[in-house]
Amino acid sequence: MPPFRVQLKDWCDWTDNPWPKIQNVVGNSFRLRGPRQSVYTMAATAVMRLIDQYELDPAEIGFLGLGTESSTDNSAGAIIIKGMVDRALRASGRAPLSRRCEVPEFKHACLGGVYAMKGALRYLALDGAGSKAIVVCADIAEYARGSTGEPTQGAGAVAMLLERDPTLATIDLGMSGSASDYRVMDFRKPMLRFCGQDRSESHHVQDFPVFNGKYSTTCYIDETLHALDQLYEKRDVVPSNYLRSLEHVFMHRPYRRMPENGWAVAWLFALARGNDSDRRELAGYCETSGVDFDALQKEMDACVNVQEFATPETLNLDAYPLTMATLQAFRASPRFAPDTLDKLSLGGDAIRDLGNLYTAALPAWLAAGFEEALATKLPLAGKELLTMGYGSGDAAEVIPFFVGERWQEAAARIGFAEAMHNAVDLTREQYEALHDGRRVAGLEWLPADEFVIERVGSSEERHFQDVGIEYYRYV
Repeated sequence: MPPFRVQLKDWCDWTDNPWPKIQNVVGNSFRLRGPRQSVYTMAATAVMRLIDQYELDPAEIGFLGLGTESSTDNSAGAIIIKGMVDRALRASGRAPLSRRCEVPEFKHACLGGVYAMKGALRYLALDGAGSKAIVVCADIAEYARGSTGEPTQGAGAVAMLLERDPTLATIDLGMSGSASDYRVMDFRKPMLRFCGQDRSESHHVQDFPVFNGKYSTTCYIDETLHALDQLYEKRDVVPSNYLRSLEHVFMHRPYRRMPENGWAVAWLFALARGNDSDRRELAGYCETSGVDFDALQKEMDACVNVQEFATPETLNLDAYPLTMATLQAFRASPRFAPDTLDKLSLGGDAIRDLGNLYTAALPAWLAAGFEEALATKLPLAGKELLTMGYGSGDAAEVIPFFVGERWQEAAARIGFAEAMHNAVDLTREQYEALHDGRRVAGLEWLPADEFVIERVGSSEERHFQDVGIEYYRYV
C-alpha cells in the first residue's frame, strides 16, 4: 500500500459531504500513490515482498502475470515488473527470476487479476507443471475531484503465489462460473484522455475513467447473477441451499455497499428458485415492499438486456425495478444480517481503509480475511470460500476456494496488516496537490524496501529515444 492516506471523515469536512452516509456506503479511508510511485513500482514491491515472505526460489517461477487496468505502457506489461525485480534480486546477491518465465499482462477492468490467476492455474496444470507462478494485481483508482467517484479512490498491489501443492487453499476451475456481455459505457477508459498530459511537476499519468454510477451498479449485479447461474448448473445445486451453506463470501469491492447489494440480490433470486419455504420468505419481502410476487417472479425469469439501458434517457433506470424494491424490504428484515452481512464480514472491517483497488480489491479482501481468521483462531480448514470477481465492460467470475488443512502456515506470512501500518494522513492542501499531480509540501515520507521512479525519459533524438519511459530504483 502506498503510505498516503485520506481519512474520509476529513474529506467530508473538506467537501461538505455527510460523513455517516459516506462511512456506511463507502468506507473509512483511501490511499493515494506518491509522487515517485506508479502501478509498476507498487506491483514490483508486492512481488519482492512475496518472494521474501515466502522464501521463494526465484528460479522456480515460470509465470509472472500482471492484472491491471492502470498500466501506462501499451507495449510492455509484466516484463517491466520482472526487470525491476531481477535487478533488485541481483543487487542483493540472489538469482533472478527464471529466464524462461512467461510475462503476460491481463486487462479487463477490475477482473484482470482474476483472469491472470486463471491463466496461471492453467499454466501450472499444463506446460508449466513443476514450476510456480506469481500473479500480481496492481491498480490506481482515481477520479476527478468533485465527482461522485472521488470518495471511492484507492491504490495498491497484491501478489499471489500459485503452485501445484498449495498450503493456503486449492482452486477447482471446473466448479466455477463465468459470464460476459458488452455494456458500452458503464465504466471505460478511452485513450483520448491521456493525450497531451503534462508530467513536468510529477511523474503521474492521470487516469480518470468515464463512468455512470447507477448503470454500473446494475451491470455488476446482472453479471454476478449470470456467473452464478453457470456455477449452479455445473455443480447441479439448488441455489438457495448452496448459498445458505456458505459461511464466507468475498466479492469485488469498489466500495462497501456494492458487494452487499450484489450478494443480497443473488440471494433473492435464489429464494425465487427454492422450495416452498424459500418462496414464502420472498413473498413476505414482496408484501412489505408492495411488490406483486408473480410480477417479481416474471421479472426474475426474463432475460433482461442491460445494454438497452446504456442511453442518456434510460441510464438511471433500474433494469430490475421490482427486485430492487424488494431488496429494500430484505435489507430492513432481521434476515439481512445472517444471510448477507455475516457472510461478507470476514476481513470486512480491515478493508474499509483500502478504498477501491480495482484488480487488487478482491485478493486484498481475501488476504485480510485469512489474517483475521488466523488472529481469531477461526476453524477454516476444509471449508469452501466463494469468491466473485467482476470487471466493467462486462464480465464476472465466480470461483470457489477450498481451504487447506495447514492454511495457518501460509496465512501467517501474508503481511496484510503490516502493509497497512505505514499510513501518512494528508491535509486538504496535500491531498489536492498530490491528486492533481502538483508538487506537495511537507510530506514526511522516505521510501524503504520498495521501488520508486527515479526519472522519466524525455529524449526524442533520432539516434536515441526514451520519451515517457520510466526508470526505476529499489530503495
